[in-house]
Amino acid sequence: MARGYSPNRLPTRRNAELGYIVFATLVVAAAEAIIEITRDSQLTAHVATYALVALATGVVANLAIRRWASYADPLLVPCAVVLVGLGLVMIHRIDLGLAQQASDAGRTYQGAGAASQVVWVVLGLVAFLGVLLIIRDHRVLQRYAYTLALIGLFLLLLPAVLPASMSEINGARIWIRIAGFSIQPGEISKIALTVFAAAYLVAKRDVLSLAGRRVLGIDLPRGRDFGPLLLAWLISIGVLVRDKDLGTSLMFFGLFVVLLYVATERISWVIIGLLLFVGGCYIAYQIFPTVKERVSVWLHVFNYMQDQGYQLSQSLFGLGTGGLFGTGLGGGNPDLVPVAKSDFILSAFGEETGLFGLVAILAIYIVFISRAFATALAVRDSFGKLLVTGIGFSFGLQLFVVAGGISRLLPETGLTTPFLSYGGSSLLANFALLALLIRVSDAARRPPTTPPSAVTTVSGPVPVPDRDPAGPPTGTLSTGGPA
Repeated sequence: MARGYSPNRLPTRRNAELGYIVFATLVVAAAEAIIEITRDSQLTAHVATYALVALATGVVANLAIRRWASYADPLLVPCAVVLVGLGLVMIHRIDLGLAQQASDAGRTYQGAGAASQVVWVVLGLVAFLGVLLIIRDHRVLQRYAYTLALIGLFLLLLPAVLPASMSEINGARIWIRIAGFSIQPGEISKIALTVFAAAYLVAKRDVLSLAGRRVLGIDLPRGRDFGPLLLAWLISIGVLVRDKDLGTSLMFFGLFVVLLYVATERISWVIIGLLLFVGGCYIAYQIFPTVKERVSVWLHVFNYMQDQGYQLSQSLFGLGTGGLFGTGLGGGNPDLVPVAKSDFILSAFGEETGLFGLVAILAIYIVFISRAFATALAVRDSFGKLLVTGIGFSFGLQLFVVAGGISRLLPETGLTTPFLSYGGSSLLANFALLALLIRVSDAARRPPTTPPSAVTTVSGPVPVPDRDPAGPPTGTLSTGGPA
């Protein structure tokens, strides 16, 4: 080994990560303190509780990364911690508003979500640690690609075959409800199907990259290679038809099309995917009343203010009330929006922190997603590149669809905001995806364990034998047996 060489000389940035986590905790504590002072003019133990949840989550994750993935990106966990903490604070804020409404009506509010969210954060942290401990090399997931595909499809379609009493909430059959406990299996299936899509496209990308006919300057794929895309489209349509779940259908198909483009670098796949998506939307609008109703509410929301459009109209009123700088944390009425803790939590932040506060939250997501894409560029193996690209894109697409839904840019889909919204299965899935990002990031940033040069340095050019790149040194005879 060359003198003085050490494979661990590059900084791991774990102390910087810890500093970011402490700063994120201070942001969470300040947000909760502002809410309590605004509403009650005094501080309670909730300030310390929610700050401690955020700090403990970040510190435990930091210690685990030091032990099992020491070279991982130092910004991923702090971004997740500040989002989880702020989500917890806003859920508590909405609980306070709903409790006040119940008190004014002479009732007792029984649906407090902040305490449940703390439990889910702890379980999400356990899932993070489990994935990080079990999966020491992300490439082993390739071996189980088809098994994960079967598991993912089973979980994705399971609510459709269960009775409506066990799977349907607000018209969408995306849940499993047993003995008062509910879980959204589509969130877990997203992980399995992302791993499968990455592994499958790595194995088949050479075939899928072959060109067929050239039309309008674009090389179209061969007809025989359309199978995977058509299958993904049919599964998405099946989810939309049976589960009435527009969000999951959009997420699954969009993820596959993007990974297909990244794997093959052919824009024709994107064009074909967009055409299939538009065709599927048109068919769904013509056939399914649920889709037609959502589109009608989206286009003419104020005509449905008293029934189907009440949630969206209240979201728009809240965003308009917030303006540029917001009403201040604790100073608005985000609790007037139904299910604000999950589907419309971005609307709550928009009302109380204004456009500037909402942009700040979106900027945190942009940092998180950009670090995922930076990891995809840096990692050496193709499977890791596609896996992290899929994870980063799924976060980005989900955020875009949610933000578009609350602002009426897109029809409302019922997707949750990653790390921010109330919900157990969503939080568990996001923490598991974060662990996969950490694992691939560590592989991408970890320095080589062999010295850069194992030969003795000499002055002047190093003589190199004259060799034929396709065979043995020039001047020798290669035969099938011994010389």
